[in-house]
Order: sequence, then structure tokens, then C-alpha cells
Amino acid sequence: MLSYITDLDKRMFYRIVGLSQRHGVYDWAKRISATGDGHVYLYLAVGLMLTHSQGQSLFNLLLASFLVELPLYLLLKNTIRRTRPCHALVGFEKGLEPSDRFSLPSGHTAAAFVMATSVAQVYPVAAPLAYLWALSIGASRIALGVHYPSDIAAGALLGTGAVLLVHPVI
Repeated sequence: MLSYITDLDKRMFYRIVGLSQRHGVYDWAKRISATGDGHVYLYLAVGLMLTHSQGQSLFNLLLASFLVELPLYLLLKNTIRRTRPCHALVGFEKGLEPSDRFSLPSGHTAAAFVMATSVAQVYPVAAPLAYLWALSIGASRIALGVHYPSDIAAGALLGTGAVLLVHPVI
């Protein structure tokens, strides 16, 4: 069963990368992926905290959620130690050098889903846009060749789960 899932993951990876190459979305993928870098969350959270009545609530939820998500992410990534597709697959040319060697779960995707789920909790009207952005971050990480689709799914579950653990939906 595990080999079937691994094979499916690789086939989906190649399909997504192939589509992104044929449609010339590499530059878009790099730009959207960069919006998932950690400093963006800090700027947005502090900016909203200073300018919006619910900003403090968002800041507090993000802080608590990242305090749950980050240690779990590091534990999973360094325990599973799955080699990134750009380093594992023969004949695959990467255009981006990732910051570390391991792929599961996707840290960019986990953080994006912490942000999206927190935004959904505090600003429900912005939830569709926040989740679309988080999904775009995940897709960009596959298109860039640094994650398999299952890495993205695991990151999305980790990020969403961290927020819901801190702030359960009632």
C-alpha cells in the first residue's frame, strides 16, 4: 500500500511540474511561494494589530498556533527525513535550492494554513481568499520541485490542526 501511495505521489508531482512548465508559471510560483516566507506573517499580523479592532485577536491566535505548529513541524521533518523530490528524482532539474534537505511536511504550506485558518477564525469573510492563497502556496511548492503533493497535504493538515487545537470551532 505504501509503495502505491509513493508511486501516486511521484506521478502527481511529475504531472503538476509538467503542467507548470508547459504553462510557464515558474516565475509566478516563485513569487507566490515568497509570500509564504515567515516575515510576511509578522508584518501582516503586526499591521492588523495596530490598525484593526480584531487585529490583536489575530495576532494572539497566530502566536499561539505557531507555538504549536513549529515544534511539531520540526519533529516530523527531522523524524521522517523524506528527501525532497528535487534531490531524489533522477533527471529532475531544480531551479530553486530549498533551505533544508527534507520535504515532509511542507513548512511553507503549514505556515500558510496557520495564517489562513487564523484569518478564517477572526475574519470569516476573508476565509475564501485566505484559503485560496494558502492553496496557491502549496501548489507553488510542487511547481518549484521542492515538495511532493503529500507534503502539501500534510502541511495543510498540520497548519489547520494547530489553529483548531488552540481555537476550536464552536
